[in-house]
Amino acid sequence: MVLDAFRARLGSIIGGFDAAQSHRRMRGFRATRAHVNTLIAASGETITARARWLVRNNGYAANAVDAFANHVVGDGIKPSSKIADPGKKEELQKLWLAWTDEADAEGLTDFFGLQRRAAREVFLAGEVFLRIRTRRPEDGLTVPMQLQMLPSEMLPQDMTRVLPGSGSIRQGIEFDGIGRRVAYHFLRRHPGDMTDPGLVGETVRVPASEVIHILDPVEAGQLRGVSRFAAAVVKLFTLDLYDDAELERKKTAAMFAMFITSPAPETALDPAEDDLEVEPGQVVRLDPGEDVTTPSTPDSGSTYEPFQYRTLLQIGAALGVPYGYLTGDTAKGNFSNTRIALVDFRRRISAIQHSVMVYQLCRAVWTRWMDIAVFAGAIDLPGYATDRRQYLACDWLPTKWDWIDPAKDAAAEILQIEAGLKSRTQAIAERGYDAEQVDREIAAERKREAELGLDFRRPGSPAQAAGGGAAPGDAEGQRQEQQDSDDQDDDGENRAPRPAEEG
Repeated sequence: MVLDAFRARLGSIIGGFDAAQSHRRMRGFRATRAHVNTLIAASGETITARARWLVRNNGYAANAVDAFANHVVGDGIKPSSKIADPGKKEELQKLWLAWTDEADAEGLTDFFGLQRRAAREVFLAGEVFLRIRTRRPEDGLTVPMQLQMLPSEMLPQDMTRVLPGSGSIRQGIEFDGIGRRVAYHFLRRHPGDMTDPGLVGETVRVPASEVIHILDPVEAGQLRGVSRFAAAVVKLFTLDLYDDAELERKKTAAMFAMFITSPAPETALDPAEDDLEVEPGQVVRLDPGEDVTTPSTPDSGSTYEPFQYRTLLQIGAALGVPYGYLTGDTAKGNFSNTRIALVDFRRRISAIQHSVMVYQLCRAVWTRWMDIAVFAGAIDLPGYATDRRQYLACDWLPTKWDWIDPAKDAAAEILQIEAGLKSRTQAIAERGYDAEQVDREIAAERKREAELGLDFRRPGSPAQAAGGGAAPGDAEGQRQEQQDSDDQDDDGENRAPRPAEEG
């Protein structure tokens, strides 16, 4: 405290940055110097609980979580192995696809569904854990391995102590003497699940090699995740209260159709008459001296819509979700503004896909899955022990983005490919597909079309040769070219073009 006071006085004397001054404008600004781990340990559980409450009860919050998960994962982030042998690669891809249906230890979804649930948890709670569960051969799995998802609440924030020797436990994570993660101390039951008969507070130590910790750290040295709702909880909740107050005000005002004013009764204690109910088209007789007035129903005013819009813009900025995805309102922006917001949002999503989902989740699962698949005999990869790095090489392909203007975007991409600015492999990978698999499918379709005498290609398309003719190697096109040649050879020589006849 003495040092802080000295710094403040020194800063007021020498001037410098206004952001560090304690003058009138900054008098109420008290910023903490505590590390993010201290802040998360103190308030992380409360923020997560409030974020979950908002998603359960607030439509904007629920929409934001769905928009984030749908864009980060979509149909799934899929692997494309780089094994040079086409046969082995296809065998490996088929084995992986078969295992994805068995990946969830709870049996509720497949591996790509786990990806989507993980993306939701990272947005909601800031982190999520996947425990790798190896299974016995008699369990009958394609590859004896499954994944168990554990929410953030399963790792206690308040478990911090020094261990004998040189290790320590910090926020439920055990570290060795040089700072490496050794184990996680999970609760055996969720602290808020009253339906689980397990012992409350009992923990189990799980080696770090069996745990995948997925989080998007925002500061150096951060151990646990923090909810993306941290900067939006206050505005979401108070906006909800404001809307509720407006609805109640309108509801109360709508309950009264008219007021009847009567002279004061001779006896003040006489009972009042029953309320008058009015029906459409009804003629009502009034006693002498009585008067009818209709209430002026209060309106929300001209400031309600702009206030809502600006507040929701701030909430969208705090969550990192565009206004349109947050609210479902597409009437607030034109095509250009929407495109700019969408491009920026997709850049953010792409960064999370590769730096969080692929790096932390997909690569870890793929590595362990490959090891278990080979050692369990599910697939034979010669020299795997010595060439493991080459066998593990893999590209992860996110779900393709939907085109904003399909015709223009497709034409622009074709021009880029023809100009050599990008390859077909790159273009296909950006759509979430494997180029070799796509080429095999195209070749199979061309062969089937040739056998049936079909051709669905548009004349002049890049799939055909120059001049709109058949592509090289196309059996049907070669037969057509041969027929044209035979027709010319019937006269013994090629015919020259005839001059136009005079009329």
